[in-house]
Amino acid sequence: MKWLCLTLGGIAGTFARYVLAGLVYEITGTSFPYGTLIVNLTGCLIIGFLAALSEEKFLLGPNARFLLMVGFCGAFTTFSTFILETSHLIKDGENLRALWNVFSSIMIGFFIFRLGFFIGEVV
Repeated sequence: MKWLCLTLGGIAGTFARYVLAGLVYEITGTSFPYGTLIVNLTGCLIIGFLAALSEEKFLLGPNARFLLMVGFCGAFTTFSTFILETSHLIKDGENLRALWNVFSSIMIGFFIFRLGFFIGEVV
């Protein structure tokens, strides 16, 4: 059942990302990545809401979590998961680790992206 939930959620999240980003780009144009920004912020709102239902109110069981949080949100945007995990670190009093997660994900991730791009250019 877990795999079915992941698959269905992933399909829905992928479709939702494509549609929402496309609609935003139709409205705003492509001079700034507003489509991705809106998808990421929407994903944060959704996963925050689902986390509260799951962790505070205990209204989501394991299959619903796989469907909605892992499947849908994971395919919709991994940024929302990044924010959720960083929030958990802060909630657990791990502020330095949270800061490291933000720094390493963004700064080192950008550097590694540029490195991969460079390798792709010279190959």
